Amino acid sequence: MSKNMVYIALQNNEDARGVIEAIEQDNPHATISHFPAMVKIDAPGRLVVKRETVEELIGREWDPQEIHVSLISISGNVDETEDEFILERNN
Repeated sequence: MSKNMVYIALQNNEDARGVIEAIEQDNPHATISHFPAMVKIDAPGRLVVKRETVEELIGREWDPQEIHVSLISISGNVDETEDEFILERNN
């Protein structure tokens, strides 16, 4: 894996599906790998999970902190705001 790659692995369950769809929508450069128990999303440099996109997909308010319920693993520097969960790596 390249040094500037980031990834997030989420449980493959109903709670995470809207988040996974939002990541796919907002990060067209990402590679999404589906496994029986998890979904791993890799991207060069940066991945962003936008509150607004998740809310549109799940039809309710969503706090980016909720991502921790389905989170299995991450690689990258984390920046969390009330509107976004960001993974990035600057080399």
